[in-house]
Amino acid sequence: MKTLSGLSHLFITIFLHNFSAVMVIPAITDVTMSALCPGRDECSLAIYLTGFQQAIIGLGTLVMMPLIGNMSDKYGRKALLTVPLSLVIVPSAILAYSRTRNFFYAYYVVKTLIAMVCEGSVPCLALAYVADNVPEGRRASAFGILSGIASSAFVCGNLSTRFLSTASTFQVSASVAIASLVYMRFFLQDSIIDEQLTAPILTSNGKPKGKGKDYATNEIPSKNVQIFKSAPSLEDMLCLLKSSVTLSQAAVVAFFYSLAEVGLHASLLYYLKARFHFNKDQFADLMVITGIAGTLSQLVLMPILAPALGEARLLAVGLFFTCVHVFLYSIAWTFWVPYVAAMFSVLIVFSQPCMRSIVSKQVGSCEQGKAQGCISGISSFANVISPLLFSPLTALFLSERAPFHFPGFSIMCVGFASMIAFIQSLMIRIAPPIANEKVCNSNYVDA
Repeated sequence: MKTLSGLSHLFITIFLHNFSAVMVIPAITDVTMSALCPGRDECSLAIYLTGFQQAIIGLGTLVMMPLIGNMSDKYGRKALLTVPLSLVIVPSAILAYSRTRNFFYAYYVVKTLIAMVCEGSVPCLALAYVADNVPEGRRASAFGILSGIASSAFVCGNLSTRFLSTASTFQVSASVAIASLVYMRFFLQDSIIDEQLTAPILTSNGKPKGKGKDYATNEIPSKNVQIFKSAPSLEDMLCLLKSSVTLSQAAVVAFFYSLAEVGLHASLLYYLKARFHFNKDQFADLMVITGIAGTLSQLVLMPILAPALGEARLLAVGLFFTCVHVFLYSIAWTFWVPYVAAMFSVLIVFSQPCMRSIVSKQVGSCEQGKAQGCISGISSFANVISPLLFSPLTALFLSERAPFHFPGFSIMCVGFASMIAFIQSLMIRIAPPIANEKVCNSNYVDA
């Protein structure tokens, strides 16, 4: 019962966090265009700034994700969740106050700096929390439910945006982000019991004074606590990847899947605005369709299909329809085609939870955070490269300087990246789950 209670509190926290995060997505494109290129439907500056921001964020998360995942193995998931849930409040609060050009630039800088530390850390830590509490045989379904909760928040957030003004959207987003933080701090219990933690994150000497909760003293933190010694080195990450062929193959899939996903997100809304004059309301409608399809699939279909087909086959199915989905966007000939493409989310949402489930079974219980952080770090590396590749292509083919008329050319290139991920997924052969010990001996020094 404690496990179910802990997961329910995690799901509520993730729902509130995602609700806050996604409700600003339909509005931010219009805010960016209004601040940088008022009165226009095509703006290369907005595309380049968005791509640059995503590349810088990817560079930061490349370093931070393995660190955060590994630290959560030592200090607990709850302590590490507090950091991103606190910081993400600030960007929405800035635009809730004003959306003029100066405030947009303030938002842009703050969002970039905070996302370098926090982007992807909440889902990474949530996956590790679920892996702590769910047996291996049920883990794929549990990851699917977690993704379904995130998708349901995606639907609710975009529905609310559809009926809110732009100013109210950011005000509600900031308020819900605060509610997520407060709820998590009051109700979520850490998934790693106190005796398993190497040390409470704020003790003076990095060593517990006793067992259980008794060692969480009120001592003043020492300057000698060197948390960044918890960061796994490149050698540690390579050792982890070499420990399992399955894990290495999943890492390749993660790289190309993220390359395609980030490329699509960086380009799609600007493409639709330039091609079909979409605005905040049409973006919200499109995302509601995507979210409803994904939610129903992950909460209803995935618990049935995952045990029957296995994670590897379901991963390949999801990636195949990701390719179809992206290619359909790229050749959209009228305004209703993107809505049809969005409905393929019924099948493409299988990719991420299946991939994460495959990864979780290749390491012991004491390295779940490290493994998920490693895969998130690899995805973050793709996040650096993707905007550098696809943002210039998008800006070029949406402008009058395009070498030939094909506005969706950059989106088609994204489709080729997802095709590589699909081909690699066909080669994955699932190894037996590993026992509950470390897969390799790390050389880093514990804090």
